[in-house]
Amino acid sequence: MLGASLLMGTAAPAFAQNRSSTVHAGPRGAPPQTRSGRTNATSVNRNADVNGSRAVYMRRNTVVRPAPRPYARPPYAHAGRRYYAYHPYAYHRYAPYSWGPAFHPFGFVAATVAATAIAVTLANEQYQYDQGVWYAPAPSGGYAVVPAPLGATVVELPPGALMVSPSTYYYGGTYYEQGAGGYVVVAPEAGTVVDQLPPGGEEVTIGSQSYVKFGETTYQPFEEDGQPKYEVVQVR
Repeated sequence: MLGASLLMGTAAPAFAQNRSSTVHAGPRGAPPQTRSGRTNATSVNRNADVNGSRAVYMRRNTVVRPAPRPYARPPYAHAGRRYYAYHPYAYHRYAPYSWGPAFHPFGFVAATVAATAIAVTLANEQYQYDQGVWYAPAPSGGYAVVPAPLGATVVELPPGALMVSPSTYYYGGTYYEQGAGGYVVVAPEAGTVVDQLPPGGEEVTIGSQSYVKFGETTYQPFEEDGQPKYEVVQVR
């Protein structure tokens, strides 16, 4: 198991430069979720082409795994769909969170990637990974920040990753589980609670309630001990 320093947001050992890897692992199951610790939110002031690129990149890997246990609360129903959550709905404004100077939101396009980026090949797709941020070649040139590809493996968690279940970690909108070769990117599990969401989400109104969506992943806002949080919703 990784040392506690990574879970507390301190610096992780640097990755080897220009290392490449090919991974073929698929999504894995997860144990029941636990709640993450709260960290301080900061404002995001980046010039990123999030809106222009979201339609292209947010369609990637936005599935949700079923909840680990039955729901005690009845779902919120609207337009023939049911939205299941363990916690009662409580609206709070979607305030995107920045994870530090190396973090960029989905859709951000960079001319180049850092020399420390790791080349990753998964299902014949080429990616670059650097400090918790995943890049893919952009159609217009350069590299666009994309949702992490499911099944990709990294040797170490990005600095600042938080534990959200006994074996699942969260950073920048991406979920990781520890595997034999490192930490594997997995789909979010319904019922998982996180304190922050990255830029690139869309706040949508469904009936009388508002949610934040990343592709097909839907987050319900709620409050716990006076603190704003989000829960991954199971939609049926």
